[in-house]
Amino acid sequence: MKAFITGGAGFIGSHLAERLLDAGHDVSVLDNLSTGAIRNIEHLKGRQGFSYTIDSITNESLLAELIDGCDVVFHLAAAVGVKLIVEQPVHTIETNVHGTEVVLKHANKKKKLVFVASTSEVYGKSNAVPFAETADLVLGPSDKHRWAYACSKLIDEFLALAYWKERKLPVVIVRLFNTVGPRQTGQYGMVLPTFVRQALAGHPLTVFGDGSQSRSFTYVGDVVEALVALSSEPRAVGEVFNVGNTGEISMRALAEKVKALTGSDSPIQYVPYDKAYEAGFEDMPRRVPDITKLRKLIGYEPKVGLDEIVTLVIQYMRLA
Repeated sequence: MKAFITGGAGFIGSHLAERLLDAGHDVSVLDNLSTGAIRNIEHLKGRQGFSYTIDSITNESLLAELIDGCDVVFHLAAAVGVKLIVEQPVHTIETNVHGTEVVLKHANKKKKLVFVASTSEVYGKSNAVPFAETADLVLGPSDKHRWAYACSKLIDEFLALAYWKERKLPVVIVRLFNTVGPRQTGQYGMVLPTFVRQALAGHPLTVFGDGSQSRSFTYVGDVVEALVALSSEPRAVGEVFNVGNTGEISMRALAEKVKALTGSDSPIQYVPYDKAYEAGFEDMPRRVPDITKLRKLIGYEPKVGLDEIVTLVIQYMRLA
């Protein structure tokens, strides 16, 4: 198989590239390094079947050429991270919507299989936890920039599924739930690497709000295994899948866990949302996936628990 990964020098993309190469597939990567980094794929350089290009998916002639030479497109390029989303809503919407638009347009010319990476954010303020793929999606008002990311990714989903329905382009939508692991940066607000970096430096661990909000964290290796399995499953085409871990932890408890596993004496500092982001910022109190659909199709079960994930992130950041 010849795989093409947009955002392939990013956190998830680099792990996916490595996994596909290990399985004997050819991999080409495109990344503009806006949130990715060359160091993420440094160890892949020189491997048989691997190539990379530093450019943007908006370079359509280049994009068309790379898509033409592959069998499957894993479209992971996106504006990510709550901090970036709140500070740069125009960039967020344009990057996510236009980027997906051009990928689907060029993939459609020769009906290449496309995986579109979506997000648990699309469930918005729904309280129907755990979230199932068929659940209603409840977004906040348009004057709250916090919801720009969720809205842009939801448009990506609608567009991809429209291509499948109207033009028979094979697409698969994966809604990722807080993917974590080595190589993830806290630069744009990702909570686990931020906590670990703060703990290792002896700085206060900054918990936004009262810390009662909970999330379910999924090891990047488990996510990658799901993507690889789905890529060889014809019944996945035209479908939406949650990819996550059903374990749930509050941000307060996560901060305590990071402190314990790093041996840090750092205090926990609670920061109001309006000081962390913007006035009127809204957060989701819980975000837990229903993974029944994915389990039934490919036998998916997350294998790496939170303690091991945190330990792996600590080890990586100590060496970084």
